[in-house]
Amino acid sequence: MPRRRRFLLAMLKHETNTFSPIATDLQRFRDWGLYEGEAVVKAYRGTNHPIAAYIDLADAMEAEIVSPVAAEAMPSGYVQREAYGYLTGRILGAARDEGPFDAILLDLHGAMVPEGMDEGGEGPLLSKLRAIAPQTPIGVTFDMHGNMTQEVMDNADVALCYKIYPHTDMAEVGRTTARIIRRMIEEGLKPVISWGQAGILAQTLRMGTADEPMKTAQAMTHEAEKRPGILAASVFGGFPMADIPDAGLSVVVVGESRDAADRSRDEIMAYCKAQRDEWAYRHEDLTAAVGRAKGANDFPVILLDHADNVGSGGSSDTMTVIAEVLRQGLDGVAVATVWDPAAVKKMSEAGVGATLTLDLGGKTDMPSIGETGKPLTLTGRVKRLSDGEWIVRGPMYTGSRVTSGPTAVFETVGQGGGTMQIVVTSLHHEPWDLGIFTHIGIDPQHCRYLLLKSRIHYRAGFQPLAKMTVTLDGTGVTTSDNRILKFDKIKRPIWPLDA
Repeated sequence: MPRRRRFLLAMLKHETNTFSPIATDLQRFRDWGLYEGEAVVKAYRGTNHPIAAYIDLADAMEAEIVSPVAAEAMPSGYVQREAYGYLTGRILGAARDEGPFDAILLDLHGAMVPEGMDEGGEGPLLSKLRAIAPQTPIGVTFDMHGNMTQEVMDNADVALCYKIYPHTDMAEVGRTTARIIRRMIEEGLKPVISWGQAGILAQTLRMGTADEPMKTAQAMTHEAEKRPGILAASVFGGFPMADIPDAGLSVVVVGESRDAADRSRDEIMAYCKAQRDEWAYRHEDLTAAVGRAKGANDFPVILLDHADNVGSGGSSDTMTVIAEVLRQGLDGVAVATVWDPAAVKKMSEAGVGATLTLDLGGKTDMPSIGETGKPLTLTGRVKRLSDGEWIVRGPMYTGSRVTSGPTAVFETVGQGGGTMQIVVTSLHHEPWDLGIFTHIGIDPQHCRYLLLKSRIHYRAGFQPLAKMTVTLDGTGVTTSDNRILKFDKIKRPIWPLDA
């Protein structure tokens, strides 16, 4: 009787903003999602995650699943040593003690930076796995914002990333990884990886795949994958809020031969370099931008407070943009989200319907950009309270249970008489799904303005509603103004820091 195949499946994802003051400890992973053992398959089967595609592959091949851990934390500062050691230890321990395995399939981010590890966290993990299982196929699906390194390329058999931003194709790309790994097991396929760095620190706001230049770059990966001998092609936009040597845009091609992979890599890379100027965001005066939004006559209008995007490591409590919107009197505004656990506690104690004055937000100092927390004193009414939990029904993280912790809606009126409903949370949460509003009784399609602390991911849930989108340059550690950020460790020269 043939031996039953055995797969090691694991997930470990964090996008580290090295300028962020928000600590990334083990509790932060628990707050967003940390599952161990059999709970991994139960949590992720049927969801829009790469690990769900791996589970499907194991089922199709009637393989036994060993799943030591699946962990993800909202983007923030350096991952603490204890958290990194525990989570990678679960994966490495399973590889060492529960093997041998026919395949190791990982769902990683690619931009995790643990304390004291400027080379990033994924490369050392893969290097240690390779030492434990030198002949075992290792496949990894990464986020598009991964900062790739030579150590990753040296120790993975398959490395590729999402092609859509916002990331609505996570499970789909995971299926590509799974198909290649299956061919390695059943056909003896031996893929090669060709990669290169562009020397460009592309900005996140310029990576939306509905926009140029990323739209054409990703189209080129699809075209490359139609060619004989090309198994997968990826453009990693990289994560620019990371002062590490290998931050930046890169191209990775997985092929059946070195020559074919190199040719496709070089073609895509040439395009990315030729579009160098287009990877930079152009700023607009905040007062003028809010004024432009005020003049809209078709609604809802999306307002993006992108410099304080928790999805890139922001504190989600800077009040610069909110204050300007209130000052100019925009009416019918719904805000998602302001992180302020103390304010939620006060509103919960006061109860729905209570009127109170809050020093809202501004609880976080940001020494990396020379900013101290500046709360905004507002008087208003507690409109609603919730536990902050819902199941995502939109196209990103579909089927996942998420939480913003105890959550409240605070309704206030600006200087010009405009009304504003602010969703205030106890846990950090980027507003990419309508559920952040609907779970607490706000119907976003009936709001005039949706002020979101987001960059591009908001498009997953909110783009179909938007009649107009205005990007607002506020305050925060996810700023697109490189003049505010101090880079000491990144490889030089790199554009636009060395323009």
